[in-house]
Amino acid sequence: MVGLSRGEKIFNFANYTFMCMLIVLMIFPFWYLVMGSLSDAKLAAGGGLFLVPAGFSLDAYSAILNNSSFLTSFRTTVIVTIAGTAIGTFFSATTAYAISKTRLRGATLFSFLILFTMLFNGGMIPSYLLVKELGMMNTLWALILPNAISAFNIFVMRSFFKGIPEELEEAARIDGANDLTIFFRIVLPLSKAVLATIGLFIAVMYWNEFFSTVLYITDKDKWQLQAVLRDLISNTSQAMNSSGATMGLQRNVSEFTVRMASIVVATVPILIVYPFLQKHFAKGALIGSVKG
Repeated sequence: MVGLSRGEKIFNFANYTFMCMLIVLMIFPFWYLVMGSLSDAKLAAGGGLFLVPAGFSLDAYSAILNNSSFLTSFRTTVIVTIAGTAIGTFFSATTAYAISKTRLRGATLFSFLILFTMLFNGGMIPSYLLVKELGMMNTLWALILPNAISAFNIFVMRSFFKGIPEELEEAARIDGANDLTIFFRIVLPLSKAVLATIGLFIAVMYWNEFFSTVLYITDKDKWQLQAVLRDLISNTSQAMNSSGATMGLQRNVSEFTVRMASIVVATVPILIVYPFLQKHFAKGALIGSVKG
């Protein structure tokens, strides 16, 4: 085995050092949030880097979990994210599969029209008027349907579907399968990688969505998490008073610790989902499906 040259050793050392620094830079902000949220309110008032909690207290999380507006918005966001991800992934997949087939009449035209919407859009006012005319104002549908389908996601799936061998579909068609059977029983099982990737993209978009709530929702009971989180962070004391938190609990927390805890609670759910989908990013959808 040939040993590494001096230049290769220097390169590897510099590479590892850079990657470690990059990892620290990415992890530290979230670590700071967690340590700050677990800190005692009085000790946290002094500031610092919070590599470890300044004291230890869960009162900030108690204040968040006792905030009715936060819990209601959390439930709303979960519903909108699940429904929007399911609808967006399904219709993106069906649209992409259709335009990926050259036998579809007008496939090129449909692709151009979808691409056009990615380059140009009507803007905020026409979108608002459309949602209003459809009677979706102040409903969860206003948070789900306008953002369900993205031209970018469609073209990503279209490129993936084009890579699936036509021989698979032809063999199924010879056996008597129609297009729907081929799509649901052959194409989708082979597309777990792209479905997981696009599904995660859509879920993160819905989870972090803020502007739709401001634009379409007037009832605070239907606000999404990010809108309530902004309200809580910008005016913590008023938000805690309106939530009915006890005065004793309010004295044990500070605006800093409540802000840190609210951001952590809003971030953790989407982080939990990622490991279950990450495995599909690295492996190809056709590995082992076509032999010889």
